[in-house]
Amino acid sequence: MKLIRSIYLTSRFFTVVVVIVLLFVLGYSFPMITMIAKWALVAWAVLLIMEIMNLYKLKEGLEAERLHESKLSNGDDNEIRIIMTSHYGYDLYAEVVDEIPHQFQRRDISWKISLPKESTETLKYLLRPTKRGEYSFGAINIFLCTQFGLLQRRYSFPNEVVVPVYPSIIQMKKYEFSAFTNNLTALGIKRIRRVGQTTEFDQIKEYVAGDDPRNINWKASAKSTGLMINHYEDEKSQPVYCIVDKGRLMRSPFNELTLLDYAVNSALVMSNVAIQKQDKAGLITFSNKMSSIVKADRRSGQLQRILETLYNQKTFYKESNYEMLATYIQRRVTSRSLLLLYTNFESLSSFRRQLPYLRSLSKRHLLVVIFFENTELDTIIQSQPKLSEEIYTQVIAEQLSLEKQLIVSELKKNGIYSVLTAPSNLNVNTINKYLEFKARGMV
Repeated sequence: MKLIRSIYLTSRFFTVVVVIVLLFVLGYSFPMITMIAKWALVAWAVLLIMEIMNLYKLKEGLEAERLHESKLSNGDDNEIRIIMTSHYGYDLYAEVVDEIPHQFQRRDISWKISLPKESTETLKYLLRPTKRGEYSFGAINIFLCTQFGLLQRRYSFPNEVVVPVYPSIIQMKKYEFSAFTNNLTALGIKRIRRVGQTTEFDQIKEYVAGDDPRNINWKASAKSTGLMINHYEDEKSQPVYCIVDKGRLMRSPFNELTLLDYAVNSALVMSNVAIQKQDKAGLITFSNKMSSIVKADRRSGQLQRILETLYNQKTFYKESNYEMLATYIQRRVTSRSLLLLYTNFESLSSFRRQLPYLRSLSKRHLLVVIFFENTELDTIIQSQPKLSEEIYTQVIAEQLSLEKQLIVSELKKNGIYSVLTAPSNLNVNTINKYLEFKARGMV
């Protein structure tokens, strides 16, 4: 990595020059001022030489590097750190400017700090990408000056690097840790009482306080000195497919992300939770044609395959083909599976066009249709309109909101489960539905 160094004149430098020139000009009218101007010029020259010597005393007086994750998470605040180490034996002042990717359109990533002698300083800031893809970081520019502030020595560290922005790895790790420690309630996941009992036998073990006495194995207890109990565990290796609709309706924006981005992030989180629960995770994406398919599995590397597949997903302007999706799943997904369909419906009529294909999927599989509330409509509905135009807008908003509820009702009538959620609550509501099915022994 080649270090670029150069010198810059500061505004203080030019201010002093202007003052000295004015003193010399005034010296034509007031001879005594000429002497002051000469001494000021000498002092300015001495300070200038001293500052140059102090700044260029060391060839490599400063080190700096940028630290971040190898993959950034889409839709999340990603921490970026700049670590600077000064080898100078005296205090300096620094202005730090980091060249961040152009996608962020920010010009405020700069700091003015004091840099103590022979010290290491760390600067932190957050970047929130809103699109998946490649992001290019540029150089780290640091402008050093002494307390005089007449000159600045520029250090430019060419830390050019291209960093990919993936579906939200941060959210995936957050829910993964909570699932592993059984602390999902801290994230808003409901603690659901188990209904009935799974039929998968695990082992016979000694009875301890709190075990269900109905599971006592009396034959085994008769051969032992204490009570023995049959232990059952959740059924495992159930296929769970996240199906992501990439049609035009998934291009709708919310909080700088598209609905597709929320669905992609949730599909990654849900796949990881399913694998942590010993189920098989798979992925299907489609629009007007089938796009990407990852067969359900829980072997090592499955989550990475799903992550890499989700990375390249983009929305299309065409209407999604549900007939093609239903035909494909009937042919390729032969075992009964949990299908989490991330989609959206613009109106009740558009939903009814797709209902026959959703019914055909629900006959063989456990289908959950996950679609989105329009949270902007809630704001309009709750407002107090005064003008006739505002009243008309509120009526239309209420009608559109009602249609979403009617879609939920029609899905229920046809034996299809649904999740109507705000994009911000997508992960929590989807995991809650999955855990509900697990508790009821449906998955």
